[in-house]
Amino acid sequence: MAFLTMKPVRSLLVAAAVAVTAVVAMVPVQPAMAQARGLPDFTDLVDQVGPSVVNIRTMEKISARPAQGGTLGEEEMLEFFKRFGLPIPNVPRQAPRQNRPQQPDEEQPRGVGSGFILSADGLIMTNAHVVEGADEVLVTLTDKREFKAKIIGADKRTDVALVKIEAAGLPAVKVGDVNRLRVGEWVMAIGSPFGLENTVTAGIVSAKQRDTGDYLPFIQTDVAINPGNSGGPLINMRGEVVGINSQIYSRSGGFMGISFAIPMDEAVRVSDQLRSAGRVSRGRIGVQIDQVSKDVAESIGLGKPIGAMVRGVEAGGPAEKAGVEAGDIITKFDGKVIDKSSDLPRIVGSTKPGNRSTITVFRRGSYKDLNVTVAEVEADRPVAAKGAGREDKPKGSVAGQAFGLTVAEITDAQKKELAVKGGVRVEAALDAAARAGLRDGDIILQIGNSAVLNVKEFEVAIGKHDKSKPLNVLFRRGDWTQYAVIRPNR
Repeated sequence: MAFLTMKPVRSLLVAAAVAVTAVVAMVPVQPAMAQARGLPDFTDLVDQVGPSVVNIRTMEKISARPAQGGTLGEEEMLEFFKRFGLPIPNVPRQAPRQNRPQQPDEEQPRGVGSGFILSADGLIMTNAHVVEGADEVLVTLTDKREFKAKIIGADKRTDVALVKIEAAGLPAVKVGDVNRLRVGEWVMAIGSPFGLENTVTAGIVSAKQRDTGDYLPFIQTDVAINPGNSGGPLINMRGEVVGINSQIYSRSGGFMGISFAIPMDEAVRVSDQLRSAGRVSRGRIGVQIDQVSKDVAESIGLGKPIGAMVRGVEAGGPAEKAGVEAGDIITKFDGKVIDKSSDLPRIVGSTKPGNRSTITVFRRGSYKDLNVTVAEVEADRPVAAKGAGREDKPKGSVAGQAFGLTVAEITDAQKKELAVKGGVRVEAALDAAARAGLRDGDIILQIGNSAVLNVKEFEVAIGKHDKSKPLNVLFRRGDWTQYAVIRPNR
């Protein structure tokens, strides 16, 4: 370095001291490096939580055939001789089939899973798919005691179930705070993979808020989870249960390094309803939604791709009554920000039916608040596709040919059938329009941020648009409404 010159030792030390001081003054203070840690020891956690984990076996009743005297019954034997053209032997007649004594139904093993004790009086949490279809549920504790369990309730949408055994003084788990869970944190699972009871595996949290379902943001881990682990606990280093091991990603049926757990806060919310009512009540507002793409967000002035795009509104549903329209972008619900479309059903689903909520929508360049009364989720109903009428086609417009579009008016009957105030029907979608996904028969409702009620308004909107820039189109196809970005030919 420049300050290290050939001088007497005393002068050299002084110069070095001054130089070091200068360097310290000039160099910004760096954040402390992550402290190196040794590998964790899970032995105390196993001792602490292990007794709270149970093995769950399910049984189903198999109807046995009527009792028969030999290897083949009378009808089966006669059919055998007839099929192969053999002479029918003179066999003694048996009693009619309906009068033969019946063998009792047999119980056969159906599956093996895991669970964990929530309360000292025998309330146990597991997966819904572990107990689904079971005629009998058997719970085995770590001390080898076995109990028949009663199913309190199961929720398929979240895959959470509660069962109860008649016991007291059981070791219950401690429930942890999922919000404190961090990606990279060590976690441990205990369960019965392939029926091997009290098997312990460990790994780290790979991701949080992983979307693989409508109502749940899963915890992703690399903890080894296999068939039989389902329903077992995911445990943090404080000995708290933070999730229920539920799913794996696999091409072979075995562990491949990606496992998913139901967050415990969601599971507790579901279990509280199962305990009190035996079922889960969820809110709904009656909309069909989709993701907002980057192209759509930029083209309509939203800026960044956030929120849930409304593709369809259920006729007579809460959203329609509130004034929600197809093409709206829902950005908030009761003040909670909708970052991605999957956030909406989760937030609405956790809202109590009958609650009056506020929806914030982005519509044609501005935000608007709407009040909606949340309804209760019902059984899924198939959506009937609505087709455009087969009446004679009105005279078309060619104003949009620069984008590959030829459109025509829609009749009053078509407006009524499609439940729209207006729009134009696509008579031809070629070149750029076809590449954007538009088809003949689509109903264009909006160009950019301008509503289109008829061909005249379509022509005005197209005339104002810069032909060298992408064109954003909101269109209807059957019951679905969506955006398309048409990029002009280069």
